Amino acid sequence: MNLSLGIANNIDDVIASDKAHIWHHLVQHKKFETEDPLIIVEGKGLRVWNQVGRRFLDAVSGGVWTVNVGYGRVSIADAVRDQLVKMNFFAGSAGSIPGARFSEKLIAKMPGMSRVYYSNSGSEANEKAYKIVRQISHNKYDGKKYKILYRERDYHGTTITALSSGGQEERRAQYGPYTPGFIEVPHCLEYRSQWGEVDDYGLRAANEIERVILREGADTVGAIILEPVTAGGGVITPPDGYWERVQEICKQHNVLIIIDEVVCGMGRTGAWFGYQHYGVQPDIVTMAKGLASGYAAISCTVTTEAVFNEFKSHADDPMSYFRDISTFGGCTAGPAAALENMRILEDEKLLENTTAMGEYLIEKLLGLQGKHPLIGEVRGKGLFCGAELVTDRESRTPAPEALVQSVVADCVKNSAVIIGMTNRSISGMNNTLCLSPALISTKDDIDEIITAIDGALGRVAGTFAG
Repeated sequence: MNLSLGIANNIDDVIASDKAHIWHHLVQHKKFETEDPLIIVEGKGLRVWNQVGRRFLDAVSGGVWTVNVGYGRVSIADAVRDQLVKMNFFAGSAGSIPGARFSEKLIAKMPGMSRVYYSNSGSEANEKAYKIVRQISHNKYDGKKYKILYRERDYHGTTITALSSGGQEERRAQYGPYTPGFIEVPHCLEYRSQWGEVDDYGLRAANEIERVILREGADTVGAIILEPVTAGGGVITPPDGYWERVQEICKQHNVLIIIDEVVCGMGRTGAWFGYQHYGVQPDIVTMAKGLASGYAAISCTVTTEAVFNEFKSHADDPMSYFRDISTFGGCTAGPAAALENMRILEDEKLLENTTAMGEYLIEKLLGLQGKHPLIGEVRGKGLFCGAELVTDRESRTPAPEALVQSVVADCVKNSAVIIGMTNRSISGMNNTLCLSPALISTKDDIDEIITAIDGALGRVAGTFAG
């Protein structure tokens, strides 16, 4: 993309307006007193262009793991436009054609699940799940079985109650007091084992969940929420035996399983949903991001029929139905975009591509690990991979956040490749590079990403060593 003089002048106006009026996400704005914000003006495939026409390879799917099918999908834009002209919105107390059609397609990908509740963000989808658990507690257990367990290093959203269930202390800092009734269980990252070297780490980490349930009282614990692969907490794939034991424990103690698929859902790991790799049957599944690849706002809270029926079992009680609303859950753009997004995933066989390219990406990252002592561990599933950086492999000393930031900045500056990292999430452990390129990635795309990281690690290691 080349910016003409007229477009460039217009961009100058846009930058001025941005600096004067926009409050950006996750940004310290003091720096904009001396520099301009990044303005992304166009995208195609895996590439995006900024305000001065520089092209970048986006290896994080929109910065937050969202644009699964890539930029510039005219067919999704057309599907949304056509639907909005015909019928754009009506409150979710009524139905819509795209809402019904997408729910049917979605449930077909999720054996054992039955009902779809629409809203418009991952945080909101998780809030709905918590409200479901709390209302079941009141209707069925006299309000006693209200506690919800969450896992250290997992993240479930940005609202106060979602943060109350977040296992990343730096994201929670300064926002308390939090919603009561949320209880933390240990993480399952074997590379950072809490118990030293142990046999069957996965079983040990899962059994710690049972220990917490028994400590709190099983009659007070209503649910547990877990990411299938921990995302912003360091791209943590579950150890062997972990999910199987978690399911056993939850069945034994009558604890509902909520799986947060906001990042992993819609093919990111090579399956439609991350939990489907691990043989677990959830009671509630939440999802957002890749549902429509960022072409429209949509999230879903999906439940089993058994969970849904809890809200029909006391029909004579006017307070027994799910008394919740999401205004923009009634917008038809989301399910219209999601329908076309799913068609693309199916017709272009992008789950199969994700599996193949994910294996290639892991192979290439392991090659970098053999070359660069800064890489302590490589992990991931599908096109969702991480490389944890350390300053000493033997002691596994985490690389300082500044070093990791330098690697990310170098990739952008010297290679025009945008990668991600854990940042301001877990004190002393914001040391993982995060990669989640669009599911249309090719070997050439991955080679370009790897070349950028290779060069950055070499340059940054020399700078910090010096």
